[in-house]
Amino acid sequence: MSSRAVLDSEDVGRTVRRIAHEVVEKNPDLSRIAVVGIHTRGVVLARRIHALLLELTGVDVPLGEIDISFYRDDLQSRSTDRQPVVHATRLDFPLEERTIIMVDDVLFTGRTVRAGIEALFDYGRPARIQLAVLCDRGHRELPIRPDYVGKNLPTSRHERVAVSLLETDGSEGVTISSPVEAVE
Repeated sequence: MSSRAVLDSEDVGRTVRRIAHEVVEKNPDLSRIAVVGIHTRGVVLARRIHALLLELTGVDVPLGEIDISFYRDDLQSRSTDRQPVVHATRLDFPLEERTIIMVDDVLFTGRTVRAGIEALFDYGRPARIQLAVLCDRGHRELPIRPDYVGKNLPTSRHERVAVSLLETDGSEGVTISSPVEAVE
C-alpha cells in the first residue's frame, strides 16, 4: 500500500475549529442545538466540537453519541469475518425541536449517515439534522450532502481514507492509501 498524508495534527485542529465557528454562524440560537457523534471517530470529533462551542460562546450544548451498527443496510454484504463492534448510544436529552449536528469523520457513500439518521429517529424527531464531517471523499450512493466539511478529498473508489485521532489511535492525521499494483 502506498500512502500520502493530506492533513497533519495541526490541520485537523484548525479544521475542527473552523467547523465549530461555522456551526455558530449557521445556528444563532445555540440553546436549540445538540451535537451527536457517530461511533467511533465521529464521537471524538463531536466532543472536540462541543468543547469548542463552549469555549467560543459559553453555551454548553447537549452532547450525545450514537451507534449505527444495526442500522447499516450493507452489514451482511461487507467482506469481513469480523462482527461489528457495538457501542453505547447516549442521547440524554430530547431531540424534538432541536437541530442535531451529526458528526462523522469521513463521508463516502452516505450509508453511515443514513444509518445515523435512522438511529436518531428511533429516539425522537429532531427539528433539523445538519451534518459535519472532517473529510468528504465523494462517491455518494445516496443523496446526502454535508453542511460542514473540513476538507474535500478527491479520491478514486479503490483508495482508502484513514483518519487517526489521538484519543483512539495515539496519533493524529488523515492519509489516503492506494493499493500497490503488482509488477510483472
